[in-house]
Amino acid sequence: MAAHRPRKRFGQNFLTDANIVAKIVDAIAPAPGDRVVEIGPGQGALTARLLERVAHLDAIEVDRDLAPEVAGLAGAERLAVHAADALTFDFAALAAERGGPLRVVGNLPYNISSPLIFHLLDQLSAVADMHFMLQREVVDRLGAAPGSKTYGRLSVMVQAQCRVTPLFRVPPGAFYPVPKVSSAVVRLVPHPADAPRPRDHAAFSAVVARAFQARRKTLRNALKGLCPPERMSAVGVDPGARAEQLSVADFIRLADDALAAAGGES
Repeated sequence: MAAHRPRKRFGQNFLTDANIVAKIVDAIAPAPGDRVVEIGPGQGALTARLLERVAHLDAIEVDRDLAPEVAGLAGAERLAVHAADALTFDFAALAAERGGPLRVVGNLPYNISSPLIFHLLDQLSAVADMHFMLQREVVDRLGAAPGSKTYGRLSVMVQAQCRVTPLFRVPPGAFYPVPKVSSAVVRLVPHPADAPRPRDHAAFSAVVARAFQARRKTLRNALKGLCPPERMSAVGVDPGARAEQLSVADFIRLADDALAAAGGES
């Protein structure tokens, strides 16, 4: 395979440890008919193993110089490489083209991981599940529980829409170039249609963002003008609490009540 110099502007750290690759594929457990999409195939370490398991694979790669490398893999005739930026990619259109929700996987660049997850959450009806290699700190935040130091806006926004399962950690030596941080693999599975969810995503996002922007303040002060203290108490939320003490369900109740108070929902 031709040498490719990793590009800092794309946040490239190529996965090179075959044992880790096999562990990721086993965690995904792809079936031949699954609609799998890999974000950032890079030099194709994970791509090659996925092609051994699925009848067709879509891959999204922003670095056009890497396309020839994955095109040379065994089974590449069953691989469709989309030269595009995953941050703006239309996953819903691809899901419609492929005939159903997508299984999205990837070793995500650290600098785009959170924005990319939010981009996918905006198209969640097109997603069956997600398996990502991320900076360990981000995985810790995704799966954090209320009351912990890592619990924040990312935790609440993702857990409101997905079941988060941290799977295993990956040492820096599994990559080239070797990153300065440890990584971890996480599974995100959208909640079923009948699961509790905010009535309005924008209202929910606004309440969560405001609460965590001033996380040292009590909710009474952080949400002033948005959620009056008496209405917080009415939905079972202590106005004297801080954002990191609230569960996802607490935030859903707060946001739904704020929406109702504003006349957006009865």
